[in-house]
Amino acid sequence: MNPLISIIMGSDSDLPTMQAAIAICEEFHVTTEVAIVSAHRTPQRMFEYAQSAHERGIKVIIAGAGGAAHLPGMVASLTPLPVIGVPVATRNLQGVDSLYSIVQMPGGIPVATVAIGNAKNAGLLALQILGTQQPKLLEKIQQYRKGLNDSVMAKQERLDELGYQKYLQKS
Repeated sequence: MNPLISIIMGSDSDLPTMQAAIAICEEFHVTTEVAIVSAHRTPQRMFEYAQSAHERGIKVIIAGAGGAAHLPGMVASLTPLPVIGVPVATRNLQGVDSLYSIVQMPGGIPVATVAIGNAKNAGLLALQILGTQQPKLLEKIQQYRKGLNDSVMAKQERLDELGYQKYLQKS
């Protein structure tokens, strides 16, 4: 089956962050392609990759980048597909520089942006986008959300039962 979601990053050092997007897509059995596509070191590759993504059957692109973080915005400028940017935490500025670079796009070239380092949410957003056209996937997303709710309610029951001090000791 052809990949539906493209997960790209500017460097292999971004992979530890981006693996959460890959993992959540795998959990939902949605095919992905994963690639290193640097806006600065491989600009021609980035152009070709972004411009051909929709022709290859990709429906959503998740782009992670740190530092100057030009990859999500540049890819968004080259493709008609939705792009979700993941700011990758950096050593000096903890990813704030990446966040600002991704979120401050000019009018006409949108990039959906998740929290610093939160590739899992990028994956979930991509799945939700696909779910608008795939009822079975949408149902799985609803089940996933119910699981989140059930988990919180179970924790609340345990907190009520134990009290906060014992709860903290057993957590």
